Amino acid sequence: MSQDLDTRLQDAVRTRRTFAIISHPDAGKTTLTEKLLLYGGAIHLAGSVKSRRAARHAASDWMKLEQERGISVTSSVMQFEYDGYHINLLDTPGHEDFSEDTYRTLVAADSAVMLLDNRKGVEDRTRQLFSVCKRRRTPIFTFVNKCDRVGVDPLALIGDVESDLGIACHPVTWPIFNDSAFAGVYDRRRRVVFLFDRGEDHGATRAEAQTIDANDQKLRDLMGAESHERLLQDLALLDEAGHPFEHRAVLDGDLSPVFFGSALTNFGVEPFLREFLELAPSPVSRESTTGVVEPTDERFTGFVFKIQANMDARHRDRVAFVRVCSGHFEAGMQVKQVRTGKSLRLPSPQQFLARERTAIEEAWPGDVIGVMDRGGLRIGDTLTDGDDLEFSGIPRFAPEHFARIILAEPMKRKQLDTGLRQLTEEGAAQVFYTSGTETAGPTPIVGAVGMLQFDVMLHRLEHEYGAACRIERISARYPRWVTGPVEEIERLGRDRGRMLLYDAKGNPLILFEDAWGLRWALERETAVQFHDVAP
Repeated sequence: MSQDLDTRLQDAVRTRRTFAIISHPDAGKTTLTEKLLLYGGAIHLAGSVKSRRAARHAASDWMKLEQERGISVTSSVMQFEYDGYHINLLDTPGHEDFSEDTYRTLVAADSAVMLLDNRKGVEDRTRQLFSVCKRRRTPIFTFVNKCDRVGVDPLALIGDVESDLGIACHPVTWPIFNDSAFAGVYDRRRRVVFLFDRGEDHGATRAEAQTIDANDQKLRDLMGAESHERLLQDLALLDEAGHPFEHRAVLDGDLSPVFFGSALTNFGVEPFLREFLELAPSPVSRESTTGVVEPTDERFTGFVFKIQANMDARHRDRVAFVRVCSGHFEAGMQVKQVRTGKSLRLPSPQQFLARERTAIEEAWPGDVIGVMDRGGLRIGDTLTDGDDLEFSGIPRFAPEHFARIILAEPMKRKQLDTGLRQLTEEGAAQVFYTSGTETAGPTPIVGAVGMLQFDVMLHRLEHEYGAACRIERISARYPRWVTGPVEEIERLGRDRGRMLLYDAKGNPLILFEDAWGLRWALERETAVQFHDVAP
């Protein structure tokens, strides 16, 4: 590697930030995403989630079904720049029905922003996603949203997060109120108060802010003597009894910096963005079959974490999203698909702002690029221009709901098979059959992590593949993949209250009617092994 290219690689790694936002439904994730894009200059007018029925929709929601229902059901990738940083924001679905796509996207992120509603604190979905980050020791930053509304006392909320999730918290910004109205934040690291002006455009443009000292008489006059005194007491208590800030603990996933704000009004968003970019990790090293791969390694490596078909319905395209892990990517370069051993040329790479695409000539570690795929790539594939290696695979989690899928027109079976195959390769659906070969299962069974995912499958099968369908629910909903002797698996699958299925790769899965039946099998069946993720 030339000295110039090595210097560029070092600079690129230093300035890259790749992160995901995780939250419970309705915590305001899409709104926060838009405001980060607004402050990064990627958009000039933020669409309000409240006005989805109007002509303007949130920039991160591009699928027609998302616009109609006002929710995010696919993962989007948004790339923009701010204050010298190159940002890759992986906007994951917030709706509880789409957790599997979220799991996959978290594998591609170097850090995560955990978004909380200030009235509700930690919720079920938050716990679930937090646990995924915790297992991977992903640095977690917390943004307490909706501070423009009356919520839980900030000190009590911090205590609840620590006790519920088992992670230490260090508030970096602290909310300031004027007669119970959210007025600004105090930045503890910079020791300055940001006071925001509420505009007349409902947060569509940046909020103007003025900075003053926490002890300034102007702040005391604004807040009133009693509120100002309580603010100073809270800050003193945090300094004395709170967890001290340790950057190493943040990077290890043991300490979560906490920020307060309102994505709807833009209050506290820019101080959060500035501090987050300074504290968040640059692209991290990755474990592989040949050892640790550092981002500054001169060989190009990357892995596919998402596949999306028909982003442009006019061209029936298929885009594979690749997270660059090391080295320098150039348009048109030859790489090896390690799983197959085949050599691939990657022409016309693209970067994204939701549905909008921009052709690029190069990419660096931390970047996410879209490459056109003719059907050969799979989720989890490793690409490299160096020696063979493979990054850890992306797990497939067991669905929670199952249904037979019935064609409205039986002559459309070919279109149905094509659609199901592509949706499976995208990770948007899991398809099962009643025997180890697809041809022996005339009625496919689809699995979903949430009921709304069935609606998305049916919508896409009809509008993208011309295969209108309906579903018949299966009452059983307790699945486990199984490994072991074939005869034992078949015996177990024939028992009452069970259904033996095979996934698209031929792996056997047993579907139990109820939790009691699953628990009985887990305790007594020793000849086979049960797995809640695909083996």
